[in-house]
Amino acid sequence: MVLAYALGFFGGLAKTELKPPKELTEALSMYLLLAIGLKGGVALSSIPLASVAWPLLATLVVGLLTPVIGFGAARLGKLDTVNASAFAAHYGSVSAVTFVAASSFAEKQFAALPGYMPTLLAVLEIPAIAMALLIATRAKTDVKMGPALREILSGKSTALLVGGLLIGWLVGAKGIEPVKPVFYDLFPGALMLFLLDLGLVASEQIDELRRKAVFILAYGIVVPLINGCIGAVIGHSVGMSAAGITIFSVMAASASYIAAPAAVRAALPEANASLPLAGSLAVTFPFNLAIGIPMFAEIATRLTR
Repeated sequence: MVLAYALGFFGGLAKTELKPPKELTEALSMYLLLAIGLKGGVALSSIPLASVAWPLLATLVVGLLTPVIGFGAARLGKLDTVNASAFAAHYGSVSAVTFVAASSFAEKQFAALPGYMPTLLAVLEIPAIAMALLIATRAKTDVKMGPALREILSGKSTALLVGGLLIGWLVGAKGIEPVKPVFYDLFPGALMLFLLDLGLVASEQIDELRRKAVFILAYGIVVPLINGCIGAVIGHSVGMSAAGITIFSVMAASASYIAAPAAVRAALPEANASLPLAGSLAVTFPFNLAIGIPMFAEIATRLTR
């Protein structure tokens, strides 16, 4: 998966003709989100719902805390309140593809994955982006909270994740069998194709990366490290397993490039959305993929030992 992303990134820089049709990438995005939801719903159907209460509370805490850290770090970088809030929204929210990569790694490393993790993924986006937009209201009175929240709640990613969770939870392990080859066996190949395209998209952000290279590089690595360590400690405090802590800390360390850009565009149209997007795609995502995921897995192992 890492090599597929690298192929896309360097292929994009070399101006190769790797770009897949837009319809294919949209279909792959829908497939991955629905598959994540289905897998989580099936796993959730076999565990008591009461066992999810503390992890859900931990997710809300992380969702409120990480955008505050992201905003403070952006202000230290001399960004104005509006653009600092845009960074806070991106880095407080979560990357579904990073979640998938972390889940694949944790499944091989620890075998059993907590079934409620996709539920936490669906929950984390909303409070983090809402908190970032609330911070923006300190300096602006015309922040369009309503359109932004509607964008999050009715967006494709939320609908597919929540819908998949409900379907998987309703049908259970037996009911998913007829479509299991499609949504389980083909999943790694679809993810590889999606990461190839994501590498191409990241290469398109290289000009923005050059303009504020030092700030974006520092922010895109340091803030995820802080957020990820906070996620690991909070995950451990609510009794998550090593696999759960790994995925949860990576979720906290990830940065959104789907839901957050859409919400920021709706609520803060004057923000320079290309800067946090460049950090998210060209710095934070590859950093987590190559270094962050195994590092947080080691932290999780030591915490639970």
